[in-house]
Amino acid sequence: MPVDSKKSRLAFQKLNRHLSKLTTKTAPKSVHKFRTYSRRVETLVGELAPERSRNDKKLLKLLARLRKRAGRVRDLDVQIASLRGLKISQEPRRKSQLLRQLSEDRTKREKKLAANFDKQTVRELRKRLKRAASEPLSIALRQVDALGRDDAPLTEKVLHQYRIAGKRARYIAELAGDNPQAQSVVDQLKHMQDVIGDWHDSLKLTERAEELFGGVLDSGLVAALRNVTRAKFHQAFEALNNTRVALSGKKPVSITGPAGRKSSTRTTRSHAVAA
Repeated sequence: MPVDSKKSRLAFQKLNRHLSKLTTKTAPKSVHKFRTYSRRVETLVGELAPERSRNDKKLLKLLARLRKRAGRVRDLDVQIASLRGLKISQEPRRKSQLLRQLSEDRTKREKKLAANFDKQTVRELRKRLKRAASEPLSIALRQVDALGRDDAPLTEKVLHQYRIAGKRARYIAELAGDNPQAQSVVDQLKHMQDVIGDWHDSLKLTERAEELFGGVLDSGLVAALRNVTRAKFHQAFEALNNTRVALSGKKPVSITGPAGRKSSTRTTRSHAVAA
């Protein structure tokens, strides 16, 4: 699958566009888009270029720093949206309290993010992006093998690592343009990424609620959030196994849930329904 140079250039162009928006207003959409296209450019420069130039190395370091800052704001945006959309009746006052706390945290992180996008940093980033975009990426698309952990039991940590690997593999596959095989890979990885991401966002929201209100015995809201997160964990596990089989024919992984107990795909489905 040859690399689509048009899509490569588009990734750099869109990152520049959303960089402009982020320097004036840290709206949730701008933060999200900056993170998305910075990851795409990092993949292009870091994974696909046969050799990294001095500019490439400095660009990757700068992008990683800014993306992590933006990620801290993005995490809170997702948690706030998730909590607002959660239809549960337990402890409405605590739900409001959690929402206020998340909003206050977001304001603090937003200020830190804005401080990192000073004029000098933005000018340097634009200069390095321009140089990197002009460098030839005369390489073939790598095989999609980021999901190759054959025997590792599936824990919460490993599941999140699969999501990150799936993102990188997807960005690479998208460079093949309209190739039907590449599009099939992209669609499969996108679905897996979305389901695992939904679980991970729910997990972080639950952990934040536990910090404020304690465990399930102390709070009905925490108990409800835990049930939602548990169900989403099993859904993510199934999406991962389906992707592994579809893309590479590899055997399903075993699962180690929050309590450390292993279970098969069959029992996992029943647990997801019961939750």
